[in-house]
Amino acid sequence: MNFVAFERAMQGTGASRRLRNSGRTPAIVYGGSAEIQTVELDHNTLWHALKKEAFHSSVLEMEMNGQTSQVVLRNVQYHPFKQLVLHVDFQRVDDKTKLHLKVPVHYTGADESVAVKTDNCTITTIVNELNVTCMPSELPEFITVDLSGLKKGSSVHLKDVKFPRGVTPVVRGSNKNPALISVIAPLVIVEAVAEVAPAAKGKKKK
Repeated sequence: MNFVAFERAMQGTGASRRLRNSGRTPAIVYGGSAEIQTVELDHNTLWHALKKEAFHSSVLEMEMNGQTSQVVLRNVQYHPFKQLVLHVDFQRVDDKTKLHLKVPVHYTGADESVAVKTDNCTITTIVNELNVTCMPSELPEFITVDLSGLKKGSSVHLKDVKFPRGVTPVVRGSNKNPALISVIAPLVIVEAVAEVAPAAKGKKKK
C-alpha cells in the first residue's frame, strides 16, 4: 500500500492544533541512519487507510517530494471521543534488517469442522494477532489458521500454526505455547426427576 506525506515545517502543540484544524495529521518517521523526520498527512485519506487491515501489518510505500521510501506503521493516537487521528508514527524499513511486527490471524474452516457441524460446539477466538519477526520482503499480510479439523475437546495452540518461510513467532511471558482458540461444548441441561415415595402397605395398629 502507498500513501502521500508532506514536509512539516512548524513544530509544537499550537502548530499541531492548527494543522489538525486544517484537515492534516502530524506524523513522524524514524529509524535507519536518517534523522527523525516530521511530516503531515491528509486526515481523511489517513482515516480511511487506517480502516484497512493491511495498512497496519504491511510494508508501506511513503511518497514525498517525488521520492518513495518504505515504512511500517508503529503507533496511532486517536482522539478520546471524536473521529480524529491526533498523531501517527512510522518506522523506516531496512531491507537488511529484520522487522518485529504484529500480524493479523485469519481463521478459516471452522463451520466445516466436526466440532461445529456435528457437535454444535462454539469456537471462541482468544488471539487475533501474532507477534512475528522476519525480513521485510517476507512479511505476510496475515497468518491463516485452518480450523476444519477441529473436534469436540480439541484446541489450537501457537505450535499448531504453520508460519510462512522466514517468519518466526515472538512469544512473551512464561507461556511459550499459548492457546489461540477455545472449543466450547454445548450446554446440556439435565432436568431433575422428583422421587415419589412408595405407597404405604398398611397402617400400624395402635
